[in-house]
Amino acid sequence: MTATHTAQRSTAKQGWASGTMVFAAVMLMLAGVLDIFRGIMAIAEDDVFVTTRNYVFQFDLTSWGWIHLVLGAIGVLVSLGLFRAATWARVAGVAIAGLVIIENFLDLPYYPVWSVVMIAFSGFVIWALCVVRRDDSFAPF
Repeated sequence: MTATHTAQRSTAKQGWASGTMVFAAVMLMLAGVLDIFRGIMAIAEDDVFVTTRNYVFQFDLTSWGWIHLVLGAIGVLVSLGLFRAATWARVAGVAIAGLVIIENFLDLPYYPVWSVVMIAFSGFVIWALCVVRRDDSFAPF
């Protein structure tokens, strides 16, 4: 294989890795911002939430709001690190996305459809952060 072919393949792999990192950063930022808004709605005790009797993980709606607000804010901050392809941000991104999945699973009876959407978003973030190898990624910006 010539040096040109090797360089082209390496550039293509880096481009794919960069695109995947940007995808993860954008998805995590979007999930974080939406989680912040959902937290604000819950803290304000908006009427969009469903109430369910006899739910095992029943918290006060304000408590759920603060949990969503904090995880959303951390998710937005971590997504900014992902735009720089920081290793700490990849690890933190997987952890935050995992916590968002757990949070939305436990919050499923309060806002069912949106919880499923957020679980899917977070699953895509975890996938995108786990498929990129460290030696292929580089900072897209």
